Amino acid sequence: MRIGLIRHGKTEWNRLGKIQGQTDIPLNAEGRKQAEALAQRLSREELRWDAVISSDLSRAYETARIIAETLSIPLLPGDTRLRERYFGDIEGTTEEERLAKWGTDWRRSESGQESDESVRARGLSFVEEAASARPGCNLLVVTHGSLLAQLLKGMCDRLEDKPILNMSLTIMERAGKQWTSLLHGCTLHLEQPVHNQN
Repeated sequence: MRIGLIRHGKTEWNRLGKIQGQTDIPLNAEGRKQAEALAQRLSREELRWDAVISSDLSRAYETARIIAETLSIPLLPGDTRLRERYFGDIEGTTEEERLAKWGTDWRRSESGQESDESVRARGLSFVEEAASARPGCNLLVVTHGSLLAQLLKGMCDRLEDKPILNMSLTIMERAGKQWTSLLHGCTLHLEQPVHNQN
């Protein structure tokens, strides 16, 4: 099985540097263009994908819908386990506001945010269920940055720890019980012009 892990396209809150968490913020125009760019890339590559699934939050679901339509593959119902980390009181704040209220260690503050362990456990629960239900499937999964960071640590502890950018693609392959990375955090499609298909 192969899983293509994708962080959703940009939103207005991404642009403003606000933490979104589970607040349901839609894609902006740039985010939709980013999704189209990745979809076009995937349509040109040799590797074929069987279906796409996402978090049920609209920014991920819309990204997945754009990809599914371009590739003519099924868009599966959104899965709540793929939602972004719940950030509690931190949701909706900018970096400046976080530093003013909680200081530089805001990630460890008592602000009601979900723990790394909880985020990782629900992400891995989804992956394990998908792997046993669809062992020969190539599945695209559109989700969120903080969840992806925890999920990737749980799937393969040898991966380079690097920022997970909007619309980045990571491809993981399963052999037995082990996952290995075929591609990690790639955004080459964002550096190429998008061609409109008429």
